[in-house]
Amino acid sequence: MNTFTTRRLDEALPESAPDGSDVRPLVRVAGASVAHFTLAAGQVSKPVRHRTIEEIWYVLSGTGALWRQQPMGDSVVPLAPGTCVIIPPETGFQFRATGNEVLCVLGITLPPWPGSAEAEACDGVWPV
Repeated sequence: MNTFTTRRLDEALPESAPDGSDVRPLVRVAGASVAHFTLAAGQVSKPVRHRTIEEIWYVLSGTGALWRQQPMGDSVVPLAPGTCVIIPPETGFQFRATGNEVLCVLGITLPPWPGSAEAEACDGVWPV
């Protein structure tokens, strides 16, 4: 059995994520999955909360902001190339692309993304 999975970004078919961003699923292993997310310049995602998964985001290009909310409070952090953030399970979040170019993020999901039922709508900080 070949365990050397390889996938190029241009081979991954685009899908619409529950938050409205464009996502291209790349590879997955037993404990995680990796995807490439984009949000067009000036766009705002729908606010969502993941029920069970945790995400790690690494910003590849573009600029924006990420709002995260948990029972103890919320915060907004700027997103720019080289920024890495964590979105814990049951955290409400919303993001926006603030610059003139597409916001591109590499996302790692732990455990692997189970499907769109994982995300539930929640109140956000920016109008959509």
